[in-house]
Amino acid sequence: MRKSTLKCLNKSTVDWDINIPLLPQSGIPVTTANNVLRTMTHFIEKTFTAQDGLTLYYRDYGKASSPNTPILCLPGLTRNSMDFHRVARRLSSKRRVICPDYRGRGQSDYDPNPYNYVAPTYLNDLRHLLTLCGVHHFIIIGTSLGGLIAMAMALVMPSAIKGVVLNDIGPEIANNGRKRILEYIGTDSSPLNWGAAVDELQSLFPNLSLKTDEEWLEAAQASYRLDEKGVLHPNWDINLVKPLLRPNAIPDLWPIFHALDHVPVLGIRGALSDLLLPETFKQMEITHPEFTSVTIPKSGHVPSLWEPESESALDIFLNNL
Repeated sequence: MRKSTLKCLNKSTVDWDINIPLLPQSGIPVTTANNVLRTMTHFIEKTFTAQDGLTLYYRDYGKASSPNTPILCLPGLTRNSMDFHRVARRLSSKRRVICPDYRGRGQSDYDPNPYNYVAPTYLNDLRHLLTLCGVHHFIIIGTSLGGLIAMAMALVMPSAIKGVVLNDIGPEIANNGRKRILEYIGTDSSPLNWGAAVDELQSLFPNLSLKTDEEWLEAAQASYRLDEKGVLHPNWDINLVKPLLRPNAIPDLWPIFHALDHVPVLGIRGALSDLLLPETFKQMEITHPEFTSVTIPKSGHVPSLWEPESESALDIFLNNL
């Protein structure tokens, strides 16, 4: 079932400088032919039309005229551009940062055919987006699924990628983590209020490196949306689980990982991750010719990327590109 982008924008469009749930943030409505929706404090909300007609959303931080290589931020399986707000806001002082919502997530349209929620479709959408943005060379920060998509992009457009950050993902996905994810992504939970949404999120992800109530509320605002009746639902299409239930849904990922051999890679792992095991992380470091590894203490799947260790590693990595 297709979800209207306009309908989604009528709920809270959260600029996390202001952490008041459900209240629309101050923005300047813009109605122009270039698909600009509104200008926020730190980013511009935009949409583009995918080649199959779906309307897909993204946030554009920083200046397109920056001489530094732009960054493409790719979120996890059920996640969206809001996860990268703190990271993109910080990094956009030096370079452009583009944060899309995949189809079926956040403020992008849902696909009427759930079997389109697969890597080839995501790759096609992202290549189209990059072309429309006039971006020919870029760095990828990929969290979980976003890291897998980064590997696939290195296969199909190797000369365009100048570096990749893999956030708690690798070419082997641990069974326990995979089972945990499959159990919740296909369920339409309906927390009674934002407090209950935070509680549910903490139950699903007890090892996130979020410390304050404010950070957990921000995560909940990214994870749930309000329908027309004011009922909370997951902020993704629960049907996206369907392709993942097919036999052999995940291929051998090591050859895809080695498509990154020609670019520098920063690997970030949560010390408590149940998806990226330490032995896999070590093998990635051994087999990749230019791999930097960082482990985030007391963090599970996935690090937020605003931990001090993550920020320091990102800054060093990006300054060398």
